[in-house]
Amino acid sequence: MFETIANIFRIEDLRKKIFYTILLIIIFRLGSHVPVPGLSADALSGLVKNFDALNILDMISGGALSKATIFAMSITPYINSSIIMNLLTVAVPALERMARQGDEGRKKIGQYTRYLTVILAFIQSTGMYFGLRSSITNVGVMSYFTIILSFTAGTAFLMWLGEQINEKGVGNGISLIIFTGIVSRGPTMITNIYNYLIGGQLSWIFLVVFLAIAIAVVGFVVFMNDSERRIPVQYAKRVVGRKMYGGQSTHIPIKLSMAGVIPIIFALSIMTFPITIMQLFNYNPAAGSIGSWIIHNVFSQTSIFYNVLYFLLVLFFTFFYTKIQFNTIEISNNMKNNGGFVPGIRPGRPTSEFIEKILNKVTLAGAVFLGLIAVLPMLLSSAFGVGIAVGGTSLLIVVGVVLETGKQIEAQMMVRHYKGFLE
Repeated sequence: MFETIANIFRIEDLRKKIFYTILLIIIFRLGSHVPVPGLSADALSGLVKNFDALNILDMISGGALSKATIFAMSITPYINSSIIMNLLTVAVPALERMARQGDEGRKKIGQYTRYLTVILAFIQSTGMYFGLRSSITNVGVMSYFTIILSFTAGTAFLMWLGEQINEKGVGNGISLIIFTGIVSRGPTMITNIYNYLIGGQLSWIFLVVFLAIAIAVVGFVVFMNDSERRIPVQYAKRVVGRKMYGGQSTHIPIKLSMAGVIPIIFALSIMTFPITIMQLFNYNPAAGSIGSWIIHNVFSQTSIFYNVLYFLLVLFFTFFYTKIQFNTIEISNNMKNNGGFVPGIRPGRPTSEFIEKILNKVTLAGAVFLGLIAVLPMLLSSAFGVGIAVGGTSLLIVVGVVLETGKQIEAQMMVRHYKGFLE
């Protein structure tokens, strides 16, 4: 292992990318301690503990919300903006044509995504302002603009950090920001578990069971990440000039978890956004009780509605993200143009339909598997009355991001003929 790590840093380009990524992560952690003027961290921390939705948002932000800092909203508006733009790209013909224009079209869509992120961040920060009025030290017009502009600017800066990691660093920038925030809360989670044990809220037997389940979840996620269905492909022999090409056999790998941990992140972001908007009703005392009841009961992590909706969102985003990544028609056309075919299947549309059928089956298995792992900690939390739901989701995201980043490093090392990082 140490030799492999040493090989990583022997590659100058990869070494620069890793150090650049670490630098941006340090900047993110420093910004997570910059307070927003006019917000009481103590009062806000008390609110976070009483609301499951705010607790999830605090987990994604790495504790920035409970500390009342500029990164309190984390990167969730950007995630929601990306989801909306991906859906519009499928539904709106003009955006679909733009997406097919190559790098130039993707740049335009990326620009629209940034604009939409700022708009959503402004709306979400306004909802947070009215919902967190009890934490504001001096309510007024100036405090309103100061707080919402601080939150919006913080999200815009995180969006920039994530894009810089994608462009010049290693790994998925947005996933790494969320990963860093979750890992930074590790000491707090350990302290909470210790306090549960001392206070009698958690037994040693349950702790052992929970750790065993956590290890099993890690193993399942690793297994799911490496599992794949291979579709055999045969290339016909063809003569070009004096040389003969083709004749070899290969395969198309269809991974069980092609979307990785992205569906979990997308689903969490969608689940927190409506609750933030709902806090706008708390500004009106008459409507505040209704909003509070909905947040505490309907959108509580222990409610059946929340778990079912969360599970369905994970399924939806697994299929949605996989369809975006894996275009069966394009793969079928490329095979046909290069003389490739699936044994027993006619080239062209029948091949596309055959691959699509297998892709749907494999993706369904992976989506159900991922959804069950995602809601399992919440079900255990509801059954035993211990707040471990956020910890279970955190574990799932952390393992997924580590595997995804490791594979990117592995791919860059393989190009330079080094021994694999994951071996």
